Amino acid sequence: MRPPVTPRTNRGSLRQPMSVDSHSAPNFIRNQVREEIEAGRQDTIVTRFPPEPNGFLHIGHAKSICLNFGLAEQFGGQCHLRFDDTNPAKEEQAYIDAIKADIAWLGFEWNGAVRYASDYFDQLYAWAQHLVREGKAYVDDLSPDEIREYRGTLTEPGTPSPYRDRSPEENLDLLERMRQGEFAEGEKVLRAKIDMAASNINMRDPILYRVRHARHHQTGDKWKIYPSYDFTHGQSDAIEGVTHSLCTLEFEDHRPLYEWFLDNLPVPSKPRQIEFARLNLAHTVTSKRKLKLLVDQGLVDGWDDPRMPTISGMRRRGYTPASLRKFCEMIGVTRADGGMVDIAMLYHAIRSDLEDNAPRAMCVLKPLKVVLTNLPEDHRETFEVAGHPARDDMGVRQLPLTREIWIDQDDFMEEPPKKFFRLAPGKEVRLRNAYVIRCDEVIKDAQGEVQELHCSVDLDTLGKNPEGRKVKGVIHWVSAADAVPVEVRLYDNLFQVEAPDRDRDGDFLEHLNPESLRIVEGYAEPSLAEVEPESRYQFERVGYFCADRHACQDGKRVFNRTVGLKDGWAKAQKKG
Repeated sequence: MRPPVTPRTNRGSLRQPMSVDSHSAPNFIRNQVREEIEAGRQDTIVTRFPPEPNGFLHIGHAKSICLNFGLAEQFGGQCHLRFDDTNPAKEEQAYIDAIKADIAWLGFEWNGAVRYASDYFDQLYAWAQHLVREGKAYVDDLSPDEIREYRGTLTEPGTPSPYRDRSPEENLDLLERMRQGEFAEGEKVLRAKIDMAASNINMRDPILYRVRHARHHQTGDKWKIYPSYDFTHGQSDAIEGVTHSLCTLEFEDHRPLYEWFLDNLPVPSKPRQIEFARLNLAHTVTSKRKLKLLVDQGLVDGWDDPRMPTISGMRRRGYTPASLRKFCEMIGVTRADGGMVDIAMLYHAIRSDLEDNAPRAMCVLKPLKVVLTNLPEDHRETFEVAGHPARDDMGVRQLPLTREIWIDQDDFMEEPPKKFFRLAPGKEVRLRNAYVIRCDEVIKDAQGEVQELHCSVDLDTLGKNPEGRKVKGVIHWVSAADAVPVEVRLYDNLFQVEAPDRDRDGDFLEHLNPESLRIVEGYAEPSLAEVEPESRYQFERVGYFCADRHACQDGKRVFNRTVGLKDGWAKAQKKG
């Protein structure tokens, strides 16, 4: 997988600059850039985000986006969006559109027009011809298997190809015939002539061009050969004037090749590659190949399934741009590879954002009917309740109370254990924002299953405690007459184990969580009768939920659980 890197906003940012305080996690690249600017070695910076349009962006890309955009934003530079479109067989316009949408949703704008590596195909080809003329590249007839065999191993040097010493004239002719489509795929490649005994295998005559008879989504049928990523990467950076080319650590061994091309070609600038540790998130896979496998096998509901670690999946689940940016700031940027980030940290970031910004509502996920027997059949009163306990700007909502209400089954037990402060026979509990009620009778069916509860209301307890007794429990509820039917999708981690793809010889699909999605039918308060897709709420005492961006149509109300209310990560930090 290629290293994600990032863009910047310079045409009226969609958000406030990311705050950086003394409690921020380490970011060695930011510190390095600051030192360069303060010392006068760098007057401006240009970064770039070069995604491959062969899948959707994921949480690892979000880290890279925030890094590159954040650097450009903080230091007054610019960031480019450049699609690395060198393999048309795996690329689609749909991926390009999704990637642009994800970046915009995160709150960033790239500098200037969208760029494509294919914009530079003519220049790259001219530079390939330059290397051939200089005797630094040749056309090789070895098969792909033979090239691998001749390359050698980590402990043994490679063997020069028998075609390595072709003359520049013959190589130029063969290269042009490759470009014209005269040869079959795999029949010939163009390779750099560097050092077949180099300790770094990437320097053992790497491939610059392959024959590919594939129509390109940007250039059509113009090209029959396509450049390798290594040959495209640095030269595209140089054309664009990129100053800091940020890649994940797996490209550290590619840096000598990156620099070799820049040193041996008449490029207009000399960008510098810097590597940082990629994000390894617990209970997650971020390999595009594996994510695509999940999609292709129908194991998830597309690339934006709320269980997927894609940006679009997290958006559909209810994550906010601010929460993802906060998470990326929390994890920092280091060169230490191999560490696993606790997914609870991600949950903390979204929970913290929604705690402050999500309006409240009540929703019963496992309905149990309660009849308030001392209220008349036509009883109806309405309570005015704050939309958010700390936000006057969120207004108020109306909660009707009628003789019949719904409560959650988990808030009642016939034989409760000690410290069960909810409803039980003969016990009292407060209805949230309303009265104290007492369970007087349990109605069961022929099989002994509880069907409904008959309770009485203490009408002297609105806004105050009952006389002479303590009621510790508070439960949520919904008027049965006014209840809004909702479908609620309860999402959990897609994988049961922390590192599902740690065993390279194993099948990561064996670790799928069969309980990663449960769908329940519940009842919500009437304020949720009309909801906008992607609107987010705290269902009181339950968790944070988001109206599904696809399913909330034609009057249907479908909510995805974003995250629960308990914050184990925050508690662990306080203890630490």
